[in-house]
Amino acid sequence: MEKTRFGIIGSGKIVELFLEAASEVDEFSFHTFYSRSMEKAKEFQKRYDVPFVYTDLDEMLDSDEIDAVYIAVPNFLHYEYTMKALRQGKHVLVEKPFSSNAEEAKRMIKFAKEKNRLLMEAMRVTMLPNFNRVKENLHKIGKVRRYSSSFCQYSSRYDSFLKGDIMNTFKKEFSNGALMDIGVYCIAPMVNLFGMPNNVLAVGTKLHNGVDGQGQALFSYDDMEGHVQYSKISTSYLPTEIQGESGTMVIDRMPFYDKVMIRYKDGTIEDLGIKQEDNDMVYEIREFISMIENKETESEINSLKISLEVMEVLDMLRRKSDIVFPSDGVDV
Repeated sequence: MEKTRFGIIGSGKIVELFLEAASEVDEFSFHTFYSRSMEKAKEFQKRYDVPFVYTDLDEMLDSDEIDAVYIAVPNFLHYEYTMKALRQGKHVLVEKPFSSNAEEAKRMIKFAKEKNRLLMEAMRVTMLPNFNRVKENLHKIGKVRRYSSSFCQYSSRYDSFLKGDIMNTFKKEFSNGALMDIGVYCIAPMVNLFGMPNNVLAVGTKLHNGVDGQGQALFSYDDMEGHVQYSKISTSYLPTEIQGESGTMVIDRMPFYDKVMIRYKDGTIEDLGIKQEDNDMVYEIREFISMIENKETESEINSLKISLEVMEVLDMLRRKSDIVFPSDGVDV
């Protein structure tokens, strides 16, 4: 079996989860690892038995030993590293959020098409089998009138923030904050299902360094509305709901979609959920590799159009909440 040789860029917890999922995919080969730290590079090489490690990104991307890269670095680097990888002819799977802003996203998409290379956002929630169950069964609830989604999860890094140790997730120079880190998990499914809203309203709570700790937004469509709330400084246990005239679809535990059911007007309940892999990142890896094997340059599920539209919505919300990133200058 011919395997897709991956170069991994990043060393956070998300990379460890990614590699755990990738170990379940026969067509995946962890071939090369990049870190600015040789100590970290050697640690990964020993732990995962990866053949090649680099501390020079350009040197790694210039290598003909890899076919694709998985980019899992701070958000503000997604654009720069994606452009570098595409320039060297690599296929790119880039972590969510796709970029810092819509202008970066447009440039990334344009360049990927020019280079005829696959570019895909690793938005795991829209790859889930149970998200597909939502799409397949949405017609059963009749005319949709409201989408409501909540993802509020108190961050252990907020404890460090309160002590004066500001980590990446609470740095706006890293294009981060509650909206970009977890709010996007509520917004991406909405855009995937219902497209771009006509208008948005947003409020949020800024921390002392200007980054958003929490927020909520209202979205207007022609004949429905959307509401999302997100937080890294408090916790919510609310499910996601899609309310229709004939019933309400209830989705448990954002962003994992563990359970999906419909509660109809007459009181009956239909369970739609199916068993999913414990590490749900396996679905995005399989989709990405399948695209490469079939010589396709865009996923129909996590399409570039949807990734761009999500970034446009995030930009609108940030403008409403007066959240500005250094990366908004797009001068790379």
